[in-house]
Amino acid sequence: MEERIRRFLAEDVGSGDITTDAIVPPDHLSEALIIAKEECVIAGHEFARGIFLALDPDALYVDLIRDGHPAGKGQAVVRLKARTRAILTGERSALNILQRLSGIATATRRFVDAVTGTGVRILDTRKTSPGLRAMEKYAVLMGGGENHRFGLYDMALVKENHIAIAGSIRAAVERIRARSDCEIEVEVKNMEELKEASVEGVERIMLDNWRDEDIDKAVALVNGGIPIEVSGNMTVERAKKVAGTGIDFISVGSITHSFKSADLSLLIQSGDGGK
Repeated sequence: MEERIRRFLAEDVGSGDITTDAIVPPDHLSEALIIAKEECVIAGHEFARGIFLALDPDALYVDLIRDGHPAGKGQAVVRLKARTRAILTGERSALNILQRLSGIATATRRFVDAVTGTGVRILDTRKTSPGLRAMEKYAVLMGGGENHRFGLYDMALVKENHIAIAGSIRAAVERIRARSDCEIEVEVKNMEELKEASVEGVERIMLDNWRDEDIDKAVALVNGGIPIEVSGNMTVERAKKVAGTGIDFISVGSITHSFKSADLSLLIQSGDGGK
């Protein structure tokens, strides 16, 4: 996290904050609030706190609404007391993090709420911003979702191109088992592939871009023998519908690639001139 924060600040501050350094005395102190301008689920305090501490080791950052909790419109999310230069110089980087991660948490919570009571679990995907995956997957957790594999190294997911190169689902699964004891998931595009995958003893089957009526048939065929994940063009409304079919997981790429950042703002409340 510390290395990421250094990169964020280097990108934004560079050789110095020209405006703030010219206007604000070095020892000037201020108190500020970060306020939610819309309803959202908060995520990202540790990263935002790290921004301000990197600029002022004595900064006091109080999370008034904890990660994973909802904020109402107009509600104060953070109380901050630090050197004014640190507050103003770190403002954009900290808000970028809080707004982005809170947006992901909020989008995730909508899906989680839509399937409440069905037993279906909402998963993220690898469709994340380069270099920000850990942060964005953390935000999914704060929204009540769960993380799918973190990368290519912690779970095998056999997709269409893998099957084409291996020659069959069985051949693809056998090659993986010859090299690794990791969990294996197979993405299938029709009932024939589903039948083939279901006898290979894999840990999960993914139905990608299947029609709702075909999902029902797939659930009946597997009959609880293998966990089923559904993905592809998922909306909150569709998630609510397919969650009742007996599937186990819904993976949603949009929560980390097409979300709307939460609207948050930082406002200085008072300053004491550094006395």
